Amino acid sequence: MVLLAYVLITVKSGSEREFLKQISKFNQVVEANLVIGENDIVIKIDVKDISHMDKFLTDKLRVLPDVFLTTTMIITEQFKTKKA
Repeated sequence: MVLLAYVLITVKSGSEREFLKQISKFNQVVEANLVIGENDIVIKIDVKDISHMDKFLTDKLRVLPDVFLTTTMIITEQFKTKKA
């Protein structure tokens, strides 16, 4: 089973670009975007299951010093994906 999710991240002001470079190196991150709005960064993650998602969010992402807030949205169905 593959589990996809979007994670909206708010980070310390001024750390956005460096933070984005840092998390882009994680294997679980398949897409990483700097955004303007309530959140600073939106990533798409690909994990094996919910326990792997929890481990990634808790042990890898939320422990980073610049993270202020995260919101996770699990994808239940995809109707259209863009091919690179």
